[in-house]
Amino acid sequence: MSIIHILPEAVANKIAAGEVVERPASVVKELTENSLDADAGRVEVAVESGGKRLIRVTDDGCGMSHDDALLAFERHATSKIRSAEDLFEISTLGFRGEALPSIAAVSRLVLETRHASEGAGTRIEFAGGRLRDVKEVAWAAGTEVEVRDLFFNTPARRKFLKSESTELGHIATLLTHYALAQPQKSFRLASLTNEILNVSPVSTHRERVYQVMGGQLLEQLVEIAPQERRMLVSAPAGYGEEAEPAEEAPIVRLSGFASRPEVQKLNRNHIYFFVNRRLVRDRLILHAITEAYRNILPAGVYPVALIFLELPATEVDVNVHPSKTEVRFRHSAFIHDFVRDSIRQALIAARPVAAFSLPRTSRSAGSGPAEDAEIAERLSEEPPLMGSAPAPQSARIEAAGRPGQAQRGSIRGADASTLPAAGAPHLSAPPPNFRLSSPPPEPRTGTLPLEEAAPASYATGAPEAGADADTLPARDATASIAGRRDEFPLDLRPLGQVQDSFIVATNAEGLWLIDQHVAHERVLFERHLHLRRERQVEGQRFLLPIVVELKPQQQAAFQDIAEELGANGFEVEPFGQRTVAIKSAPADIPADGAERLLLEILDGLGPEARAISLNELRSKIAASVSCHAAIKVNMALDRNKMEWLIKELSKTECPMTCPHGRPIVLRYPLRDIQKAFKRL
Repeated sequence: MSIIHILPEAVANKIAAGEVVERPASVVKELTENSLDADAGRVEVAVESGGKRLIRVTDDGCGMSHDDALLAFERHATSKIRSAEDLFEISTLGFRGEALPSIAAVSRLVLETRHASEGAGTRIEFAGGRLRDVKEVAWAAGTEVEVRDLFFNTPARRKFLKSESTELGHIATLLTHYALAQPQKSFRLASLTNEILNVSPVSTHRERVYQVMGGQLLEQLVEIAPQERRMLVSAPAGYGEEAEPAEEAPIVRLSGFASRPEVQKLNRNHIYFFVNRRLVRDRLILHAITEAYRNILPAGVYPVALIFLELPATEVDVNVHPSKTEVRFRHSAFIHDFVRDSIRQALIAARPVAAFSLPRTSRSAGSGPAEDAEIAERLSEEPPLMGSAPAPQSARIEAAGRPGQAQRGSIRGADASTLPAAGAPHLSAPPPNFRLSSPPPEPRTGTLPLEEAAPASYATGAPEAGADADTLPARDATASIAGRRDEFPLDLRPLGQVQDSFIVATNAEGLWLIDQHVAHERVLFERHLHLRRERQVEGQRFLLPIVVELKPQQQAAFQDIAEELGANGFEVEPFGQRTVAIKSAPADIPADGAERLLLEILDGLGPEARAISLNELRSKIAASVSCHAAIKVNMALDRNKMEWLIKELSKTECPMTCPHGRPIVLRYPLRDIQKAFKRL
């Protein structure tokens, strides 16, 4: 008896649809690409329930005739390619001919269209892949596709969809990509409650970046001037590996934007790479961008980049995956080097060295709180290398490092109320006259005789080598992880600081180095979580609200966590179409840092805000708040402050790692020191 059989057409269509339609954003992607390929100048998207109940895409493109509209629902029917050779010269966004039949197979779909040459339009209705109705209608030139009840006939797929706001966030992110790639076209995205995106046609990418991402981010970007380069062609045997560019060699054009070094993101979500107006995800290009920022950005953080690449269709293969977000380059090494060199040259021309200067004690006429906050955040995220700290009052990195100017902390004043609260019994008050903003002592010089010592080992609880910072989630203080309280020595005696950033302490076991920023971050993190559990987090109201413009995906995340933000000391209210007003922030956060903190929290969540648990969300918020409020590097501490910090760190549940998983303590065992001095 035969066990192999041919699947029914309905089953085969649903399987095929699963490759193309994964979620509502997939439907929007396919329909938007069809609109753009039809030379539409305006694309409008309306959704209900995150796209689960309704997706409507309307354009003013060329439209379709009656016969073409019917034929478009046949599988592999397309107007974009005719032969196998055309696959190597694809200049359109779509080409497979699978979108409309796949969408119609798992939804209730209505298409209304009219070609400019015809007097009447056509209305076609499908339900679950079956044709229900065809008739003539009065319709303007262009096309509208209405998709209702997505996955109504495949409940197993429907139950895997995320929350409405999460799905809406994916759609907003997608439309943002197309808007960035096509500045000469108009895009609009609206839900039942508000308008999320509405951009009018502009002539340059710079204007479109301003429309979508706002002027504040645009000021932090370095523009990569449009440039072109001929591809190197293979040389004949015996003439070396490469020849000079030939006259007929294809030309590659590149333009875009790259962020200044002080802009540092915890993940790669802010890197956009477009090939022939198509957003792609390519490891080769990510590596090229990372290489361009080598020795400019610290490890574990990423830039903001928008790179637009134009090259002949014969030089890139987009027929790699049904999603069409993966590509293969014919000359991948050339593309890699072109992207890397272009970004690097733009950064050098913009003098990125100035980004590593410390704020001066007397503020110049052109400086302001925003500039100070940017520098403070950069310093708080990555400590400087030994011996490379800038000298006081210097705007450049000097060859010989000296202790830097003290950086003002975010915790203000000597009042104990701004430090551990009475509601947290395991955290004591600071010592008398404890002021984080006190002037630094005179620089002390000296050399630690550890050059020949064995390599320092991470104390228990350090993250695994090679782990990316953005993959390390904020950890709850009550979590059962390595580096717990009983492993931290209680008899540490502080000796001083290295570069006003690392506390040097000693006990009978040997020498200890403590990162003062992440140590204080751990203390504040556990205090904040304790206050949140007791519903005692206090906020500080600002004299004037801070108005912040949100990107579409940030707005979707804000709608998800607005209530939890309020319980963590924030008071944030909608203020206009895509803006919010910050009226208060957690008490330890200064006014000039509230906007950056809010955006960091929203960026860290992304479109999956509701996919995480409440405890994880609270931990993420607490980690961001504590990072911004903690003592900064390049801040001189007297002995009382160092003793207080070590004592409070020893009381925490996890004193060996910060909330983001970075090590707090390095230990040099006494035995290794003795071996280095040939005493053993």
